[in-house]
Amino acid sequence: MRFVVPNRVIRIGERSVASRARVDALRAQFDERNLVLTTPGSVNWITGGLSDPVDLTASSDPAWVVESKHGRALITSEIEAPRLQGDFDVASLGWEVITVPWFDAYAPLRAASSFCGVAPEDLLSDADAFGTNITSAIVRTRMVLSEPEREDLRLLGALAAHALEVGVESWRPGVSTDFEIAAVVSRELERFGAKAACLIVGGDDRLRTVRHPLAIGAVVDDALMAVVVARRGGLHVAATRSAVTNGDDPIVQLTKRLEPVHHAVLSSSRPGQSWGDAVEALAKGYENIGQPGAWREHFQGGPIAFEQREFELAPGQTDSPYWDLDCAVNTAVAWNPSLRGGAKIEETYLVGNDGFELITNSGAWATSTDGGVQHSQVKVVQ
Repeated sequence: MRFVVPNRVIRIGERSVASRARVDALRAQFDERNLVLTTPGSVNWITGGLSDPVDLTASSDPAWVVESKHGRALITSEIEAPRLQGDFDVASLGWEVITVPWFDAYAPLRAASSFCGVAPEDLLSDADAFGTNITSAIVRTRMVLSEPEREDLRLLGALAAHALEVGVESWRPGVSTDFEIAAVVSRELERFGAKAACLIVGGDDRLRTVRHPLAIGAVVDDALMAVVVARRGGLHVAATRSAVTNGDDPIVQLTKRLEPVHHAVLSSSRPGQSWGDAVEALAKGYENIGQPGAWREHFQGGPIAFEQREFELAPGQTDSPYWDLDCAVNTAVAWNPSLRGGAKIEETYLVGNDGFELITNSGAWATSTDGGVQHSQVKVVQ
């Protein structure tokens, strides 16, 4: 299997330009108030993906974004400013760079307040620490992806599929450990500038009894699952690949049994439906295969892009700000219905006018079609 290296890793300039109209529309909802964004997802949405995290676990980005009537600025530490200015032509993208000392926790907020000429409590933000938190409005705005964002997501989707599949194909039953397989997946992602925000590799009895069989160094004998949420340029895709050594393994039939659930939730994630409609269809799908309430046993996925999932939503959560939100064209979605015993279907799709585009697809792994939608088959290996 050979993954074709893309001509470019991410389209920073095109993405940054494409986000302008949406940022302006967002601020217009709030009387043009000054906006300060601090989280990795929000920062990478507005900047086109230029702020790679130093700490993958950090909730605050190493650069803050300020959008105000006085202009646009990146606020970052004296450590990170030279890197951002050296790696990216931030000035040509319209950003003024403001540096603050790394050891003063309040310096970024003071700098944002000073740049905008208002008190911290008058700022719009994606954080609770200051101003008015408008996170749900930000998420609703950024979920519909621009053309360059979609193109970057397609490249990342193909890469994530490739990495998972190379990892699974490296498995030597009865010899390879889950650590070794996970290392192959990580290697293939990082060869092309991506990282695993979430990586689950496990097999055998642990796969059949727990929902998150994280790698523990165990030899994998007869059944394997590899799950990844891959991140690059601020964007995320999610996918799962499964393999067994025996075509009669119950995991194969369980996965077939799960297909109507996957079809039900995905087919309801289309224009004219709401995300509430989609999760209600998910619950009904489980009922229809004789597993009522099975959605309670595991997170079921949802829209994806600038976070591992842009929001979480479960059946009955009608008070969520996303319940009545329309499923719009050019939104990315990754549902992951599952059944006890080791079955899970998880792919990332782009919502179209007339269907769904599977983007976690390398072209080298067999797919099944349920209700006209493709997803990866369970592979039988020797």
